[in-house]
Order: sequence, then C-alpha cells, then structure tokens
Amino acid sequence: MNFDFKEIMSATMVLFAVVDSIGNIPLIIDLRQKVGHIQSEKASIVAGGIMVAFVFIGESILKLIGVDVNSFAVAGSLILFFLALEMVLGIEFFKGDVPETASVFPLAFPLIAGTGTLTTILSLKAEYANENIVVGIILNIIIVYVILKLSAKIEKVLGNSGIAIIRKIFGVVLLAISVKLFTGNIGSLI
Repeated sequence: MNFDFKEIMSATMVLFAVVDSIGNIPLIIDLRQKVGHIQSEKASIVAGGIMVAFVFIGESILKLIGVDVNSFAVAGSLILFFLALEMVLGIEFFKGDVPETASVFPLAFPLIAGTGTLTTILSLKAEYANENIVVGIILNIIIVYVILKLSAKIEKVLGNSGIAIIRKIFGVVLLAISVKLFTGNIGSLI
C-alpha cells in the first residue's frame, strides 16, 4: 500500500469538483419534490461501488468494447464541458425524465457516478496510486451521503443565491478540469 496524503487530497478535491455535490443540491431538491423520498444510503453505496469498481476494471471494460482510455477521456471531457456550461451559464443541455424512485437512477448514476466522474477516475489513475483514489472516492461518498441527508437544511442555510454562487464556482472548476482533460488526451488521438 502506498498511501500518500497529498494524492488523497488531490483526488478527493478533483472528484469533489466533478461530482459537484453542493452544486447538485438544487437538482436533489427538485428530485425530492418530484418523487418524494430519496434513498440516500442506497444512492451513496451504489455510486461508491460503481466508482471503486471503475478504478480496478474500467480500463478492461473499455478494452473489451474496443475503446481506448484517451478516446474515453476526450469524450468524457466534452460531457464535463457541457455540464460545466450548464452550471456556469444556467442553461440546460441534458433533460431527463422523471424517475419513479430517486436512488440508483438518476442519483447514483449518472448524477454522482456519471461519465465525467468515471473519466476523471481513469485520468487520476495515470497520476495517482489506486489506493489513494479509492480513499478519495470514499471521502466523496461520505460527503455525498451527508449532503443527500441534509439537502433540505443546506438549502435553507445557503438560500437560492448561495447555492447559485457555489454552483457557478464549481462550474468554472469543472470547466478547467474538462479543458485539461481534453488537451491532455487529444494529442494521442491525432
């Protein structure tokens, strides 16, 4: 085991920006209003399981379907780019249907463990040890769980303007991550 505090914190912060738990509070509140109860525990466990599994078998799955990591990273960077634009500009590119329950879909996947998160995990694997990424994932899942449980209280404390400001800040961070991910992988495809 090669635990490194700096790698753990870097992986945690990058994943925190991509998962955007704070920025997703308005979406979580909207889901709660549409479907009633949100199963926080189930959503957190499923999302964490998907993310940890992707650390270890993500590249193998991509190879099995004939996609290389760089292509996946470039595709993911474009998705991240549009998600970031949604956050910063307040426009909606991705429209979803109203689910019957809000646990696995759309919370665990694609909101928490979506393509942007999975692409980011593959990118982190190029720089950090697996165990440090897994610890970063676990820390993020704990944060996600707490936010899911306390989303109504957080909304009252931050207010609409506070949530909007945080969403825009994390949108800019996510935009920067998407540009870095794109530029770091597009060269190997050309």
